[in-house]
Amino acid sequence: MTTPAEHTSTALRTQLADGSLNGNWTLDPNRSTARLRAKHMWGLAPVNGQFRVLTGDAVVSPAGDISGRVALATGSVDTKSTKRDRDLRAANFFLSEKYPQITFTLDKLTLADQDVTIFGALTVRETTRSISFPATVTLAGDGEAAFDAEVEVDRSDYGMSVNHLGMVKMKCSVTLHAVFTKV
Repeated sequence: MTTPAEHTSTALRTQLADGSLNGNWTLDPNRSTARLRAKHMWGLAPVNGQFRVLTGDAVVSPAGDISGRVALATGSVDTKSTKRDRDLRAANFFLSEKYPQITFTLDKLTLADQDVTIFGALTVRETTRSISFPATVTLAGDGEAAFDAEVEVDRSDYGMSVNHLGMVKMKCSVTLHAVFTKV
C-alpha cells in the first residue's frame, strides 16, 4: 500500500517487484486529460486545445512488465474555435472520419531516479512510429496510478504537412495526464 501521492519511481519499482500492481488496469476518462499545444501565425500565437475523449488500458505482468494502450478520439479535439476544430478533423490533419483515433501503444517502461522513460509506438492516421519520452508516475492509494508526460510530435512525420503560408509550426506537443485504476 502506498501513502497518498507517492511520486517516485522507487515506490513504483517496489510495487512492481512485490507484485501488488499485477493485473489489468483501465484509464479513468473523467480524471485524465490530453492537451494539445501548437504555434500558429509564424510561431507568435499559441493554439491550445484538448481531446475530450480518451480511452486506455494496461496490464502489469507478474514479472513486473507493463504494456498498455491510450487512444485519443480525433473527432473530440476542441480548441474553442469551431472553424479550427472542423479543419483539424478534416483531410489536412486528423481525417477523423477515416481515422477516428490517435493511439499510443506502450511497449516498455524503464525506471530512473525520480521518473520513468516510456517506449512505444504512436499511430496517427495510418503511420506508426516508435517514440520514447520521460514521464512521472504518481501512485495514490491502492489501485491507482497517474502518468504525466509532455510529448513533442512533428506532425509532418504522420502525413500532416499542410502549412498555409508557413503559418503553422510542424511541431506540436501533447500533454497527457493519464489516471489508471486497477480492475
